[in-house]
Amino acid sequence: MTDVKLPVLAEGVNKATVAYWHKSVGDAVKEGEDLVELVTDKATFNMPSPASGVLKEVLISEGAEVSVGQLLARIE
Repeated sequence: MTDVKLPVLAEGVNKATVAYWHKSVGDAVKEGEDLVELVTDKATFNMPSPASGVLKEVLISEGAEVSVGQLLARIE
């Protein structure tokens, strides 16, 4: 199981809002493929999947704010 956590997106950026999940629970994902779109006060980022597998759990809903290091999802 791979934990998907919010990485440091840019210097001084500690939080982001989950704008859009490109995949749903049960979908196959490939490492490097866009997984989630994140919005900060400075920019919009597409976060790639850190691993290949199946998206087993999404822990943060679209529209929710998250902090760096917070668990977003799990890939099996």
